Amino acid sequence: MSTLFKLEEARIGWERETIISGLNLTIQSGEHWALIGSTGSGKSLLLSVLAEKRSVLGGTFQAIPAKKDIELVANDFSFNRNIAATVTFYQQRFNSYASEESPTVWEVLQEQVKPAGTVDAHSVELPPLAYDEEYLQQVATQLRVSHLLQRHVTSLSNGETRRTLLTRSFLKKPKVLILDNPFVGLDVDSRASLHDILSHIAESGTTLIMVAPPSDIPAVITNVLVLPKGQSLVRENYVVQKDEKEQKIIQLPDPLTEHADFSYAIRMRNISIRYGETQVLDGVNWEVKRGEKWALLGPNGSGKSTLLSLITGDNPQAYANDFDLFDRKRGTGESIWDIKKKIGFVSPELHLYFPRDQNVWKVIASGLFDTMGLFKVLKTEQTEYVEQFLKAFELQDLKEKRLSQLSTGQQRLILLARALVKNPPLLILDEPCQGLDTEQMIRFRDTVDALSKNSNRTLLYVSHYTEEIPSCVNHTIRLNQGKVVDMQ
Repeated sequence: MSTLFKLEEARIGWERETIISGLNLTIQSGEHWALIGSTGSGKSLLLSVLAEKRSVLGGTFQAIPAKKDIELVANDFSFNRNIAATVTFYQQRFNSYASEESPTVWEVLQEQVKPAGTVDAHSVELPPLAYDEEYLQQVATQLRVSHLLQRHVTSLSNGETRRTLLTRSFLKKPKVLILDNPFVGLDVDSRASLHDILSHIAESGTTLIMVAPPSDIPAVITNVLVLPKGQSLVRENYVVQKDEKEQKIIQLPDPLTEHADFSYAIRMRNISIRYGETQVLDGVNWEVKRGEKWALLGPNGSGKSTLLSLITGDNPQAYANDFDLFDRKRGTGESIWDIKKKIGFVSPELHLYFPRDQNVWKVIASGLFDTMGLFKVLKTEQTEYVEQFLKAFELQDLKEKRLSQLSTGQQRLILLARALVKNPPLLILDEPCQGLDTEQMIRFRDTVDALSKNSNRTLLYVSHYTEEIPSCVNHTIRLNQGKVVDMQ
């Protein structure tokens, strides 16, 4: 074995805040590492140091491989944003014209992406192909993306995007492949497929280093680093101890406003959405009464996000379909803001695109106005109400920090508080526990239970992990290939 990375008494964190201190760690060739720990323990920060994207604040860090031999796999949605710079997230997912403008997987892998804003494609001089076509096809077959090569990147599901990202990095033949939560947002089959692909990559001689929850650590992993203790454990001897202590339930303050009464939050009649040749939703009929708690289930690419986009008012094809929201037929004069003020919403995409320069209390307060940040002065009672929310979520010590200074899990908790601050009659939680550690997931799940069981708040909950779904959920709708395959 040869040493790849070595940290001695390393101190890692932000400019003025140390997250990890006194870290001694040696990673050798032939080893594959997983980093676990509570939210905010510095897992992603350590990955960025290993990828030479960030420097240590103290101590020493030595990377033996050249920087070009170390690949950090991007987050999937930031990948879409960076590759298709002219296409915003909502256009990517819901607008067929914008989707056709985006590059194909083959163009991305061969570095043939045209500059943003290109009008005449023939006027663009592209570089030579990045890889020999036979080699590209070989790797595409190994990583199961051959059938995706002519697909536009904006049409890919989470699982397909993850495999594309891995292929993009693996084509470069890196010595080290670094992945930050590669299983987040994947359904059961996609997670199993990714496990197999990672095993293949490890067998090729590439060292894997990743952040992953204990339940998703691949069998190929040989070492686990537990933060913040920094204790290295061999995979075979590593056992996750279930936390049996009683979870503290968040008690929300009394709301500032109450919303008008209604009988049905949602009534959909034969909903169909098509983008080009792709049928995304096909004849969906669905009724959700006020106060019902639903789980929206289905594999990646089944149409769940498109269905949610109709409800939240973000899909331009809403006016071509027949459905009611809050007892009112969609498209009869209500504004998108009339709809949004009744909906609390959390999703990975909202997290990605929310301005990082806003501090915590402003992020939460912005939920009162459905804006991406706070742009007005609060009244005294509103200020006091937001302070009560900060206390309920135990965020008082972070209130003046910017989102960019916080861990992924902390940011997600703040956005959860933002979704609840306006007391919405409909709460839509789309993969809300992405980025949360196990204890925080349990706390959030139990909190949703406590807030929902004895209330008229309607709940739609989306997750690929059954253990995350609150026990208050008593209805399920399952989609597959755009159709309702089960409802109870």
